[in-house]
Amino acid sequence: MIQPVTMTERHVEVKVNSFIQSVYNWMALGLALTGVIALFVANSPVLIQLVFGTPLVFILMIAELGLVFYLASRVEYMQASTATGIFLFYAALNGVTLSSIFLRFTMTSIASTFFVCAITFMACSVYGMVTRRDLTSFGGFFFMGLIGIVIASLVNMFIQSSAMAAIISYIGVFVFVGLTAYDTQKLKIMALSQPDGLDAAVLRKGAISGALSLYLDFINMFIMLLQIMGMSDD
Repeated sequence: MIQPVTMTERHVEVKVNSFIQSVYNWMALGLALTGVIALFVANSPVLIQLVFGTPLVFILMIAELGLVFYLASRVEYMQASTATGIFLFYAALNGVTLSSIFLRFTMTSIASTFFVCAITFMACSVYGMVTRRDLTSFGGFFFMGLIGIVIASLVNMFIQSSAMAAIISYIGVFVFVGLTAYDTQKLKIMALSQPDGLDAAVLRKGAISGALSLYLDFINMFIMLLQIMGMSDD
């Protein structure tokens, strides 16, 4: 016999769905901004020379890293508008540095890889939302994997090993698949723990924080897949 859905259960479902939808809306906006900026820069020889023909690209990468750490650690102490502005500014800067993919890979391979990444990301997010398995312990495992990827990538910048780059990419896809499911479940738990009547600004900051996590998962998964599936534009 099918049990009727109580008003409390319906209220909880609406609250969770509303928060998750807000997170995905901000993440999608960030991805769209990154894509537009990347395409714009890639089609401007002057900007390409300015960014990649000078040390500016390294300055931008350091700035991006600083913005991520600052937003992730200080979001609860700043205004919602400030958090939103920092997130969108980071997405724009990321578009500038990621414009290099349009110079390295064909548009066809970028588009097909993006489609594969989107489908994979969606499947992982759905799993994170519906699974009853606690993914907390897996989160620590995948985070350690992320640290390993960063260290290996830094080492490979000096040794320039194509075999090592391929291994990093395959492991990276695995890690960010897991992190996507873990981060989605964490956002669901966050939504469930929010008391009713919470201030809209607080909800916005929570959504921005969640959007940043999922944005990073998506972008990094896409880059790793592109390293595997992408066709060179030589």
